[in-house]
Amino acid sequence: MAGRTPGEPGRRPDALRELSARHGGRGGLLPAALERARASTAEEPGAWAPQVAAAAGLPAAAGLGPATFFADLAAPRGERHVRVCTATACFAARGGRHLAEVERALGVTAGTADEAGTTSLQTVHCLGYCYAGPAALDGTLPRTGPDLAAQLRGRTGPRAPAIPAADTTGAPVLLAGIVGGQEAWDVWRRAVSGLRPDDVRQETAASGLRGRGGAGFPVADKWAAAAGKPGAVVVANGDEGDPGSYADRLLMEEDPERVLAGLALACFACGARRGMVLVRSEYPGAMARLRRAVERATEAGDLAPSAGAAGPRPFVEVVEGAGSYVSGEETALIARLEGARGCARPRPPYPTDHGLWDRPTVVNNVETLAAVPWIVAHGGASYARRGVPDETGTKLVCLSERFARPGAYEVELGTPVGEIVTRFGGGLKDGRELVALQIGGPLGGFLAGTALDVPLTTAALAAHGAALGHGGTVAFDADTDPYELLRHIWEFAADESCGACSPCRVGTRRGLGLARHRDGPGESYGQLARLMGEASLCAFGRRVPAAVRSLARAYGPALEGWDR
Repeated sequence: MAGRTPGEPGRRPDALRELSARHGGRGGLLPAALERARASTAEEPGAWAPQVAAAAGLPAAAGLGPATFFADLAAPRGERHVRVCTATACFAARGGRHLAEVERALGVTAGTADEAGTTSLQTVHCLGYCYAGPAALDGTLPRTGPDLAAQLRGRTGPRAPAIPAADTTGAPVLLAGIVGGQEAWDVWRRAVSGLRPDDVRQETAASGLRGRGGAGFPVADKWAAAAGKPGAVVVANGDEGDPGSYADRLLMEEDPERVLAGLALACFACGARRGMVLVRSEYPGAMARLRRAVERATEAGDLAPSAGAAGPRPFVEVVEGAGSYVSGEETALIARLEGARGCARPRPPYPTDHGLWDRPTVVNNVETLAAVPWIVAHGGASYARRGVPDETGTKLVCLSERFARPGAYEVELGTPVGEIVTRFGGGLKDGRELVALQIGGPLGGFLAGTALDVPLTTAALAAHGAALGHGGTVAFDADTDPYELLRHIWEFAADESCGACSPCRVGTRRGLGLARHRDGPGESYGQLARLMGEASLCAFGRRVPAAVRSLARAYGPALEGWDR
């Protein structure tokens, strides 16, 4: 097949690999250059993106592609740029009314800037303040609460409460530093001086640790696939985009050392001399704290000061995202780091063979890596005794603003969902009735408020039409109109589809059009749902119909016809 190297089926075409190396091999310089250009002008990307690409020695398309794809680059920018969250938890907090209130307060419509260019307003799908929504970022200043519009207008002072966090297990793994005061770098120092990479892999394999980003792939298997391959890279995926989840934000802001120590251990286990952390642009606090933590670790000698000086101690970079939900998928994340549009890529080839800059690449999400120091310190067998036999360990579950006690709770896998809702979350505020519960983000699923006797495991939730995902849990009471919630899910899907495949690109827009009418989806919807579920390129398009189906089952007759 043209463009493929003989004997290596499935490799990306040589031209694309060469293009990736030209601007990605230098650490992904093109996205940063595009961001600088975006910040200096109010013009559309077509006026400045080709020049940025030309300065890097690349064709115009290399600049226009990402500049028109990523929300942060494509959105208009005023001197004051406000990002208001319209994701699921903030939608539930005010029934979606807060956006219109903010527009009136600022005198500007979402997606535009005022004529003077002084204020611009952008909608985003999560800011990580799901426990205190609705929320907005005024520049980098967070504001939250039911009086959000008044705060932005200047009538009340800004509020940004810290994330409530609690351990329910008696021996925290993920919250070991936040609530237990345990130092993660000590584990790294003992490991790099006294263990072999194979020892770390073996303990991780014995732990049964699976990826906490949604796919649940065995971590040790992914590491083994890249171990010993020249030029390997490990990427910490901090692009936590699931509305309702803020676990990664909590870890990156309150215990960045644990995240970095976990990344260093993963690099050590894989023989990788280079690590990267991709942090959502919607998390400016996490970005700043991780960068400071990298500086401190480098000064202490725990991390290498440069790629050339790296060895068992890796060189680690922190890179900012640019606003895209799908870019949290590992192949889309790699494309973004290389400077391209954040679109999912077909597999094979798998990233562990040909990933970032065509190097063997391991992508683990932040929560996954945060568990590794505990496993190395206490042994894989100790971790495996937590949770249930096939799904071991603990999980951070995030409860949304509607709960009486919202916050992030570390629980053992297998804990009944009903116990999490009532015992830890205290039920809903003001004794309101729980009608539906979303678990695992917009592509996860819904449970009826009366059907919560389900263990918190991937398998059990899947059997009930839901998913574990990042562990975000959003509650809906009787104030939520089920059809408005249905429309919200389809709107999110249409906005965030990367457009790389027709089933998802066209299907999400068709689904949104059907959801705007209350007379049911019609006979053609079943075919649309099957096509999206079977033919979409990645899990995003495949999961949308399943999420809608679970929503319809949770609400029953109110959403008749959407359960196909």
